[in-house]
Amino acid sequence: MRQKSGRRHILTTKNAKRKRRLKGAVVVSKADRASLSRLLPYA
Repeated sequence: MRQKSGRRHILTTKNAKRKRRLKGAVVVSKADRASLSRLLPYA
């Protein structure tokens, strides 16, 4: 699982619908799992 990107800063210029859509977590794609496991060796 990972957080969606784009909801860290400059939230005043983004409308409420866009911020709601960026809420929550999503499943990491199969293509990114190997690189993610290398970045987080103890997780």
